[in-house]
Amino acid sequence: MSIQALNRVFAVGLLLIGGWATTNPPVAWGQEFNRKVKSKVTPSYPELARRLKITGVVKVLVTVSANGSVKDAKVMGGHPVLVNAAMDAVKKWRFEAGSEESTGVVEFRFDPTQ
Repeated sequence: MSIQALNRVFAVGLLLIGGWATTNPPVAWGQEFNRKVKSKVTPSYPELARRLKITGVVKVLVTVSANGSVKDAKVMGGHPVLVNAAMDAVKKWRFEAGSEESTGVVEFRFDPTQ
């Protein structure tokens, strides 16, 4: 097989993979901590991150009030392009009510291939 034929096969393979990746929506998920989550909002995958093929994990330190609402959220780490989507989503989460405030870490994994 010639090098030109191999290049064609490789190019077609890349086109097929690229087409498949653009038809599957990106996945971003959260992982709860010691308080049970009543409702979660999945962060939207930022368009800039999609175009630049940015993936990664954003860690957020969440303080939940006794009534189950998110009182405070602070970024502990993650790509700056992904941080706002994670913060916007986690602030809308609701947890089961508890006797007191609690704190834990929530991780959001952004990966358009999953």
